[in-house]
Amino acid sequence: MILGRRREHVQHSASVAVALGILTLALIGPVGASTTTTLDPGRLPQTRAEPAFDGSLTRQMRILWRAILSDSSALARNVFFPETAYVHMKTGLLASARTDYTDRLIGFYNLDLVAYHRLVTAGGPPTLVRVDAVRTDAAWIAPNYCENLIGYWHLPGVRLVYRHGTTIYSVAVDSLISWRGVWYVVHLGPNPRPRDVGTVDGYQAGPGRPGPPGGC
Repeated sequence: MILGRRREHVQHSASVAVALGILTLALIGPVGASTTTTLDPGRLPQTRAEPAFDGSLTRQMRILWRAILSDSSALARNVFFPETAYVHMKTGLLASARTDYTDRLIGFYNLDLVAYHRLVTAGGPPTLVRVDAVRTDAAWIAPNYCENLIGYWHLPGVRLVYRHGTTIYSVAVDSLISWRGVWYVVHLGPNPRPRDVGTVDGYQAGPGRPGPPGGC
């Protein structure tokens, strides 16, 4: 497997969260609710539309949370960056964009899904409390930057805040990027990582802090 570009991971205390503009996304409706579509969005052209920070991000993260709880790679693929879009972004830059997608991105995603499942369910069935993100952490990555031919929005370090009983914990989703105004996971665990094994990003007691900004 090929490791991607290095991004620094920084721990922040929860005490500065509100002052730094964390957007807490309400969980509306049952966690089990989701929608599906047969249209492959990666076959449609990219847009400059910035993905919303309201219900759409929450819905994507709720699906991811369900996938983590059930350790379902099939469900998790519903919120992962589309393969066809990735091939468009990388063709000509990589020897085989499709192989990089399946062997590296999906390979790590599946490994991470198992690691997150083991962690969050270790104390019994957890409850997702909220999704935390910082709107100003989102940045447009222009074409031909970060080894991509097509531009996209990037959002680092979205936090899934959950509880066991009355105790709050949280984990990070390392990196989301956009396609046609929708957020998709591109790295669940940290990218890169010391070893090619499933790795949980940003686990801590308490809600933690989203981010840090930067990366691509």
